[in-house]
Amino acid sequence: MADKRILITGCAGFIGFHLARFLKTAGMYVVGLDNFNDYYDPKLKVDRAQELEKIDITVVREDICNQQKVIEHLTQHKITHLVHLAAQAGCRYSLINPETYLKTNIEGFFHILEACKKVEGTRLVYASSSSVYGKNEKIPFAVGDPTDKPANIYGMTKKTKELMAFTYYTLFRLGSVGLRFFTAYGPWGRPDMAYYSFAQAIREGKPIDLYNFGNMRRDFTYIDDIIQGIYASLDIESGYHLFNLGNSHPEPLEKLVELLEQELGKKAIKKLLPMPATEIVETYADIEESKRVLGFDPKISLQVGISRFVKWFKEYHK
Repeated sequence: MADKRILITGCAGFIGFHLARFLKTAGMYVVGLDNFNDYYDPKLKVDRAQELEKIDITVVREDICNQQKVIEHLTQHKITHLVHLAAQAGCRYSLINPETYLKTNIEGFFHILEACKKVEGTRLVYASSSSVYGKNEKIPFAVGDPTDKPANIYGMTKKTKELMAFTYYTLFRLGSVGLRFFTAYGPWGRPDMAYYSFAQAIREGKPIDLYNFGNMRRDFTYIDDIIQGIYASLDIESGYHLFNLGNSHPEPLEKLVELLEQELGKKAIKKLLPMPATEIVETYADIEESKRVLGFDPKISLQVGISRFVKWFKEYHK
């Protein structure tokens, strides 16, 4: 694996940051791109990038819609694998600012595909999402299940990415691996995610919003397990592939709150709310294919993962 040369888009983001550190430790050449947008406080992204600089990983401020620049980075650094993690994240925000989802997730991915097509030999791994399963009622969600009923604009853009990747494979034989992440969490995470925003609110004595009156379940997947899945996907030589990367063990939202309360030593103020249109009640990954092909075997329980997160959270926000 050490002969691989990796370009990571969204490298100052949560998953990109952890992946870059892991790959560098594994002896690979790693360079990152990120536009440091302000969807959440860019200081966290800058801090992640500074951590990466300490181990000689450069994160270049770049927009993925600048196709020529992406091509230049692929050729200049002799990249073998492009791991595309840059995206406009968040389900509820897609109701407020849908344009940025179309610009980044769809137009941006078009430029990534074109760049990989033009720089022959570049292998592509990209982030999809459990959101593609949308309003599906069958659980657990398997890769072969229908994904034509998105619950929000974010999920629609992620499904569109998968269709684009398939089209580029059928037309141009551009191989790709799409990874459907299920509620990734952990240290250095995204402040807009429930576990992080709940921790902040509990610490500050502010109420937390529990949708569907708290009756929701999520397949929380610790970041180290996610990284192992991405790492394994780098060895896939060709073809069009999709995999679920989830813990395959959905947990009630109430359990997440209880664990945060225990670790923070403070009770949450709960605000029970009805179900918004953008949300789904439960996510649950069928990972049989990921186990078989990638050797994917998530190991970190929610209790252990939240304990590790809160330890970092206290240190970072002290």
